[in-house]
Amino acid sequence: MNKQSTLADSFSLSGKGLHTGLQLTVSFHPAPENTGYKIQRTDLEGQPVISAIAENVVDTSRGTVVANGDARVSTIEHALSALYALGIDNCLMRVDGPEFPILDGSAIEYVKAIRRAGISVQDADKDYYIIKKKIEFKDEATGSSIIILPDEQFSITAMITFDSQYINSQFATLDDMADFSDEIASARTFVFVREILPLLDAGLIKGGDLDNAIVLYETPAPQEDLDRLADLVGVERHDATVLGPIQRRPLTWRNEPARHKLLDIIGDMALIGRPLKGRIVATRPGHTINNKFARQMRREIRAHEIQSPHYDPHLKPVLDINDIRRLLPHRYPMQLVDKVTEIGENYIIGIKNVTSNEPFFAGHFPTEPVMPGVLQIEALAQAGGLLVLSSTPEAERYSTYFLRIDDVKFRQKVVPGDTLIFKVELTTPIRHGIASMHGFAFVGESIVMEASFTAQIVKNK
Repeated sequence: MNKQSTLADSFSLSGKGLHTGLQLTVSFHPAPENTGYKIQRTDLEGQPVISAIAENVVDTSRGTVVANGDARVSTIEHALSALYALGIDNCLMRVDGPEFPILDGSAIEYVKAIRRAGISVQDADKDYYIIKKKIEFKDEATGSSIIILPDEQFSITAMITFDSQYINSQFATLDDMADFSDEIASARTFVFVREILPLLDAGLIKGGDLDNAIVLYETPAPQEDLDRLADLVGVERHDATVLGPIQRRPLTWRNEPARHKLLDIIGDMALIGRPLKGRIVATRPGHTINNKFARQMRREIRAHEIQSPHYDPHLKPVLDINDIRRLLPHRYPMQLVDKVTEIGENYIIGIKNVTSNEPFFAGHFPTEPVMPGVLQIEALAQAGGLLVLSSTPEAERYSTYFLRIDDVKFRQKVVPGDTLIFKVELTTPIRHGIASMHGFAFVGESIVMEASFTAQIVKNK
């Protein structure tokens, strides 16, 4: 498993806010393990902190806005996309106003600053949520949809469609987050000239200019109207007969708008609160559907908080039955782990194939065979013993013995034909030969039992 990470050092960025026009400074700071993303309003009394999670989003009309009571912060998606794509799990962001500075309208300045500050690897495991089935959210009214499919890593395809001769249909794909800095981070936000006056009337984009957005002019307007708009926004006037993108810096890519939409998706998916392994396919995405999907994903995660480990029966085991017999003294009928598929620094994944030939089924029960709960605990403990002994020198000279068992829960029956998948983790470092562990047993995607237990490593006489 990968480890969580935070910033190695703090940094600050300053600039004007896109919607308020205020001069703002946002600073980014290292944060402890399992903090996630927190945003603090340093200009308000009490300096309230907002957790950057999907449920705290209160507005998506022109950017992502999170709030905690009266404390609100907007335009956070570009910063979050940079943090998420660069693998930062824990970060405290402090801002002295109601939004993050827009900078150049992309995420590249955040990426550069993160790279200068450096990344610090932490001790806690990165808690991926692995997509194992198709999950979909559709907005029938707009025709927007987001689908996430199983994949070995996090990847995105974004497809956009506008009633526009310049960006009628575009798509962008990011197969590897390692390419974010070069392929996505520099993609700028964009706006149509026809949208600018309504946005200004709504009290938005007071800080918008040609340095922080691509402006698309495609519907001819009277010169005096275009001049008035340019004066309101504070940019140079434009010839009303010349259609096309208006910008000081040319497009970096022909599909830059689609790449920016992909950038926004990453920032909004950061609000799920856990890194994903899956492929997102987004059609006509926007902050509103992004947030609805992120909320749906958070509900999905809560419903499957503990995920079954991936098990491919075709892969060669880390420990086969003969290896297990060299480590454990158990033999038929009490050897209850058939193979081990994965061993980490503090965890193990073991397998037990439950067949109708198990001797205990003869009496438990003759007409309704059910694996006894005590044997499920025993099997889980054997997996824990393998975890401990696999890193013990001369392991064959040692055995592990129960000292205590706590918090045992049985959730469903285990019957012939089931394949039990055990995941056991150390809850504290091994000290003085004492190992404390917590384990789960799964059948398919369902938890069938769990328990905490403590064992002692004893040298055989």
